Amino acid sequence: MVKRAGIWCAALAMFVVATPRSNGRAKEIPFPDPAVDAPLAAHPSSEFVILAGGCFWGVQAVYQHVKGVLAATSGYAGGTANTARYEIVSSGRTGHAESVRVTFDPSQVTLGQLLKVFFSVAHDPTELNRQGPDEGTQYRSAIFFSTTAQRDLANAYVSQLNDAHIFKRRIVTQVVPLDGFYAAESYHQDYFAKNPFDPYIVINDRPKVENLKKYLSAFYVAKPAPTVTAGQN
Repeated sequence: MVKRAGIWCAALAMFVVATPRSNGRAKEIPFPDPAVDAPLAAHPSSEFVILAGGCFWGVQAVYQHVKGVLAATSGYAGGTANTARYEIVSSGRTGHAESVRVTFDPSQVTLGQLLKVFFSVAHDPTELNRQGPDEGTQYRSAIFFSTTAQRDLANAYVSQLNDAHIFKRRIVTQVVPLDGFYAAESYHQDYFAKNPFDPYIVINDRPKVENLKKYLSAFYVAKPAPTVTAGQN
């Protein structure tokens, strides 16, 4: 199934005249590290966090190229299981947000570092219920926490970035409890890798991965992580 085909002509016209997006920032990179973060774990293990930052194609692609990420899976969070289908989520009335489950090894990358990627290159956290050309609550910015530690770290980083006026506008990212995550349809998984010349990918998502490599090179890995790890579904 082709997604967002109706916006391609307009987006291509914008691409010709637009300068690279600044991600809403008021200040240039380097982007600040979280003042509150957990240290790297002593031993390898597996944890996850659910992040929503607009179309999951680009968010998944970014995290598939982050050091320490074991898997990145596109899906839906914020609504119920029976509405976790793209055709229904696209109505904007299900409560779901297009999200990505980021499974990571905390001995290689911290949650704070993953959130630095989220706020600095994966999306614009100051856009309310939209990202770029996509509009609706399903494209909202959100961190779905599964532990109090995740909640506290996320809230502390949002406050830090707001207090430092890193962005021209205040961050609108929701920090909310995770009630469930539902993997998206197979045609949405690895969409960036499978469709590198899709105009939507070229305009909206390729710059995110390029910015990860350019500005956060210490986190960048060339070989993408898989959609799922063993034992996930």
